[in-house]
Amino acid sequence: MTAGVERTNLLGMPKAKLEAFFETLGEKRFRAQQVLQWIHQRGVDDFDQMTNMSKVLREKLKDVAEVRGPEVVYDETSKDGTRKWVMRMDNGNSVETVLIPDGERGTLCVSSQIGCSLDCTFCSTGKRGFNRNLTAAEIIGQVWVARRAFMPFEPNADRPITNVVMMGMGEPLLNFDNVVDAMNLMMEDLAYGISKRRVTLSTSGVVPALDRLGEVTDVSLAISLHAPNDELRNQLVPLNKKYPISELLAATRRYLSRLPDKRKATIEYTVIEGVNDQPEHARELVTLLKGLPCKINLIPFNPFPESDFRRPSMNATRRFQAVLNEAGFVTTVRTTRGDDIDAACGQLVGRVEDRTRRSQRYIAVQQVNP
Repeated sequence: MTAGVERTNLLGMPKAKLEAFFETLGEKRFRAQQVLQWIHQRGVDDFDQMTNMSKVLREKLKDVAEVRGPEVVYDETSKDGTRKWVMRMDNGNSVETVLIPDGERGTLCVSSQIGCSLDCTFCSTGKRGFNRNLTAAEIIGQVWVARRAFMPFEPNADRPITNVVMMGMGEPLLNFDNVVDAMNLMMEDLAYGISKRRVTLSTSGVVPALDRLGEVTDVSLAISLHAPNDELRNQLVPLNKKYPISELLAATRRYLSRLPDKRKATIEYTVIEGVNDQPEHARELVTLLKGLPCKINLIPFNPFPESDFRRPSMNATRRFQAVLNEAGFVTTVRTTRGDDIDAACGQLVGRVEDRTRRSQRYIAVQQVNP
């Protein structure tokens, strides 16, 4: 490597950016296709192994580029088969990534930020504060690391990862460009080739970015709603004070209207005992979502130390589900997975050097009110 030259990490470059990179080297654009396949379909990070390129080009790449994924500092499998990785990023902070197997399907839950810049009251991630956005290489690197954990890493091998959900740490739409680049790689036939129906972005409701998303991609959409009215959602999802439910659902309809197929949004609703779990909440939700192409996913609250909220009884959750089903909504109850390794929904924390001081405030409150 030439002294003083910072190498470019090719891991996070979608096809168009990789083609532009090779043009800057005076190389043909088709080299991007070769490198994409080596990196994402064969899991190769050593240019010397990319044998369909000349030795001269490989030496040039070693001088100016690299393929570098996140460092795995924890890799544990739950008793139910859920697997969690903690991955350390460049500045020493870490994020968590979870793979949930379910028959022939494997769903990877990917993080987009170190911590989260939002502060939803029912989510452990938010209590850790926020450090920074992840780069595209750090986002797709989670998929790359998880895929490399299963061998053989070949184009025609059985796929342990069939679905990806941007539901890990962070709000994806607040890291717009890097998330879009990473999702493009997930769907790229020369990379992971995952269907746009099986790549899902979950948002708490950054309305302007949601409208922008509809202009550049057609991945599937999940909305973190969690309440049937603004008064309650303001308490659970503070972002609602800026973008209330009416604006969020209008943006959701606009996004769905752009899709070439009849896809539905997934409405995520964390059910919390004594907060939003009553039949009247369910009936209010029925009225709110009338006419919206959607399915509803009920998520029984997963406890964590910084929260006084409680998980609802299964009877209460089923009563809530029954109201929605009777109104004609396809409604599922998410099975809690990986809670013995803190890998359940809302429990991901990683290691966050909090720039917001939010975590310090929560610790102080706990010390005063143990």
